[in-house]
Amino acid sequence: MSKVIDSDEVFKEKLANLSDFEFNNKVAGVFDDMVSRSVPFYDEMQRLTSELAGNYAQPGTHVYDLGCSTGTTMLLMDKTIEEAITFVGIDDSEEMIIKCREKLDNFKLNRNIELLVADLTQEIPVKNASVVAMVLVLQFIRPINRLSIVKKIFDGMVKNGVFILFEKILTEEKSFNREFIDHYYDFKRRNDYSELEISQKREALENVLIPYKTSENINMLKEAGFGEVEVFFKWYNFTGIIAKKL
Repeated sequence: MSKVIDSDEVFKEKLANLSDFEFNNKVAGVFDDMVSRSVPFYDEMQRLTSELAGNYAQPGTHVYDLGCSTGTTMLLMDKTIEEAITFVGIDDSEEMIIKCREKLDNFKLNRNIELLVADLTQEIPVKNASVVAMVLVLQFIRPINRLSIVKKIFDGMVKNGVFILFEKILTEEKSFNREFIDHYYDFKRRNDYSELEISQKREALENVLIPYKTSENINMLKEAGFGEVEVFFKWYNFTGIIAKKL
């Protein structure tokens, strides 16, 4: 069973007082449309996550989706991971968790799924994890907190477990950054976002979404303890990285 996805019009009208972007009730209500029109190859990112998770999920462990939003990642992973393995979805937005629960209930999955509201900068309730996914989430956490969060994730994982990370990134060479971003905005235009919507969302995200270079993400993962780190996806200013605990 599926439902009609509400259209993203959060930034369609001129906003007199533009505040920092928040995953509030208004965003939660249109998130699925927003992310599919704002993130290139979003469906492919989800498919790759579910395939890799299926390769590494271990019996008797848990699979985590940190920053689970409306539950899309767990829905896809449900198709690749045996039903006996518990999923844990965590988000710091109660509105997102409500939407997530509604969506998962709609699909009537035959699996134990725990949904938690938690601020990852305050607590990382990851234990006995063979797979941890963070799809476009770490980029919203203040840089000063990222390494400690990744270390705690590493500590909560079992041997040969994997951390699957998708992030918006900066280019290694500054000269390419502007043109990659220009092509990214072209992608948004092709998905029917207006210049006003693009500019207002860019301004709202300016102090909230702080990307790293791919190399900085890789170095952070290795410093946290992961023994093998590999890039498996790249599109202009977006990348996917998998890290294994040896």
